[in-house]
Amino acid sequence: MEKLKQAGLYGDALVKVSGSLAQRYNGCLDMLGVPRTQLESFSVDGMGWSPEIAEEKKDHYYLNIGEANSNAIIISPLQKDKPVHMPFHSFDRDIMTAIFAAYEKEIRDITKDSAICVHLDQEIDAYYEPFDLLRYKKLSVSFRLLNRLQEKQKEQLELVAQFEEGNNFIDRSLHNKILESAKKYGDLRHRNLQLEPITLDIGSFYTKAFGGIFVLRDFVNDIIIFEEMEVFERAIKNTVHEVSLFHTSHNELTSTLVNYRITEFDIKRAAKTARYERIKKHRFVAHLEQVAHPLHEVLDSPFLFKKYLNDIEVEVRKRLMSVELYNQRKIVERDLKIDQVVDLEYTKALLEPHSSLEEEEEELIWKLLTKIIPLDPLHLYWYDKETFYNTYPTWKDSYKDWVIQCILEENKKYNL
Repeated sequence: MEKLKQAGLYGDALVKVSGSLAQRYNGCLDMLGVPRTQLESFSVDGMGWSPEIAEEKKDHYYLNIGEANSNAIIISPLQKDKPVHMPFHSFDRDIMTAIFAAYEKEIRDITKDSAICVHLDQEIDAYYEPFDLLRYKKLSVSFRLLNRLQEKQKEQLELVAQFEEGNNFIDRSLHNKILESAKKYGDLRHRNLQLEPITLDIGSFYTKAFGGIFVLRDFVNDIIIFEEMEVFERAIKNTVHEVSLFHTSHNELTSTLVNYRITEFDIKRAAKTARYERIKKHRFVAHLEQVAHPLHEVLDSPFLFKKYLNDIEVEVRKRLMSVELYNQRKIVERDLKIDQVVDLEYTKALLEPHSSLEEEEEELIWKLLTKIIPLDPLHLYWYDKETFYNTYPTWKDSYKDWVIQCILEENKKYNL
């Protein structure tokens, strides 16, 4: 992972936490009922998730209270616009963006000497079956301040109001109460500490619950797509809910996505894209055995690519180049069917979100397509970082170099 760190593709854009900030972070963990960290310094992302603490606890989702209840910690205003490295839901980063848009000034004030626990509440205490996710239509985001600062502010205001009544200014015990509160919490009277709950509508989404599930709404009918076959097989026995159920491996899923205008497929157009080249080269590398040149040179040189391509077994070579073969033959063979020539992996991997989708839906469908067939290393990094980081160590070193360069170039192109 060292190469990724050096390239700024792993653990980048995090906020450093130590000293009093680390103490406040532990205070927030106490509020959530999560054991404290023993680390004196660590870093956090936009949701307050720390890779170091996750490693310490051997739990990527240590901020969650069960699968139905997610939390975040805001320890610093610097978390604004930071990436969310380990989201439990596809909308987690959007939620943090909404919070900072609504309360940026208050967050700056509060985090001077406190911290904020954010609770994402969909009014479901626990999930019992995947169909519970169909009830997930609104999300209430509520806030609790470390040391109950809002309550302490109210107490101070009440004490000051009492002090100003009649002859109470000579009451020594009242003096002492005001001074004790001010010494412990500072002067809270004019602080911006009130964060009203935010309610957000939830449409289609992805969640890590039940091993990973996509819920697609507002199409021909609701669709639930499972990553775990065991969970799918249990769910398919339920005949009460009117919803289409698929596993990510089902061929019927991709045809349904096209029929419902969720995705589209244009093999002639796809063959001209950089995405297709990445997918083809990713598959190509898997079939290379003896290579006398670094892989990044082979993949970037048309001459070396052709040299090693011709060393591969003929049938494998046909599958790798089946898109080009189909487009060439289609010119003269008008009745030629895609499935007669093109490898099935390409017909799945070259799907793309339908052009009619909104930006938020489009990103979700890219994530789904990456889950269905993770053959594009760039999209794997963009839309499924957890799988990318788990897969990356299995690649040859020179292929890692090529992938890193691809990601850096594309990130620069889109100012990511």
